[in-house]
Amino acid sequence: MRGTPADRFDALVIGGGPGGATAALLLAQAGWSVVLVERKVFPRRKVCGEYLSATNWPLLKLLGLAEAFGEMAGPSVTRTAIFVGRTSVQADLPRPRDGPWGRALSREHLDSLLLARAASAGVDVRQPWRCAELRREGYEYACRIESQATRQSVELRAGLVIAAHGSWELGPLVTQPQPVAAHPHDLLAFKAHFRDASLPPGLMPLLSFTDGYGGMVQCDHGQTSLSCCLRRGRLERLQRADGETAGEAVLRHILISCPAVRPVLDKAIRDEPWLSSGPIHPGLRPCYRDGIFVVGNAAGEAHPVVAEGISMAVQSACLLTRRLITARMKLHERHVAENVGRQYQAEWRRCFAPRIRAAAAVAHWAMHPQWVAATVPLLRRCPRLLTWGARLSGKARLVIDETAPRS
Repeated sequence: MRGTPADRFDALVIGGGPGGATAALLLAQAGWSVVLVERKVFPRRKVCGEYLSATNWPLLKLLGLAEAFGEMAGPSVTRTAIFVGRTSVQADLPRPRDGPWGRALSREHLDSLLLARAASAGVDVRQPWRCAELRREGYEYACRIESQATRQSVELRAGLVIAAHGSWELGPLVTQPQPVAAHPHDLLAFKAHFRDASLPPGLMPLLSFTDGYGGMVQCDHGQTSLSCCLRRGRLERLQRADGETAGEAVLRHILISCPAVRPVLDKAIRDEPWLSSGPIHPGLRPCYRDGIFVVGNAAGEAHPVVAEGISMAVQSACLLTRRLITARMKLHERHVAENVGRQYQAEWRRCFAPRIRAAAAVAHWAMHPQWVAATVPLLRRCPRLLTWGARLSGKARLVIDETAPRS
């Protein structure tokens, strides 16, 4: 089916998560016609640490979501910690300038909040649809999308494309990952929500255990979110009772390898089934490829150990849209779009590459609890080292302020 005039847009955004919804919303606020294609039905649960650092408050204000986020999110997160063996060491989190602390909101609520705000700003949300084919035709892109419910096919046309599909979903786009053989060192991700957990208010600890790492934080509705990663090879070696899920086996491994977690979860009740995904693909990727602009995990991914994934997604969307809005009248010229792509990638890497490198170092350290335990005496004498590590991961660097982007 060919596109009608109503199916032509200034921009097509593929993916309705935090990065995609933020990009679509900011462009719509600047007067662009935007269509967003999301393959899942919201609200949807998703493997994620669910924490947004304090650096995101200026952007939430820019999006018109600061008040709603503040009403829905969990308590202020002011302290970090390392749990290893039976030991824990706590330290203050860094705080950028004056303003609220970071907080956590479950993805089923955050994603719905962002996408609803984008729709109210005029974004044409196609959900649940998937991008089945994308091709360049002259000065625009033609995208064939298919309904996940009816298999109806529609063609959309747009002057530019923003890929915000994440790093895990396989697909036909050049920006999407292709199948690779499973490897024992692959990191698989898991998440569950618990109620009646005994995590101290305001604390977000890092959990160190054999061949993996995890984190906990209080999010909305009194729940505690536990997210973690574990090597595929270790998961395959875990003994599992009849009917025991992979998530339950992972939690048992954590409680054995890191007993400091037990008092927190001793009386806790898991609210929903475990979620799993992966393998994760930390690292840098092209932010502009074959004429397509990329945001979120599709552009680059930090180990979840530093809890910066959502922050990087929404902040990268703002960095990109600021440049697109400035160059809007000339983006149809190939060399202009390529120049914007180069500038955006350079800015992206200045802002986020240090977080990715810091996260890789912390993850490697955390997956060896014997190494972590050896540093505990030093951390007890100087807990500010944990604060410094959090600062290095991006917890205090303001990437976006209220002045950007503007039309």
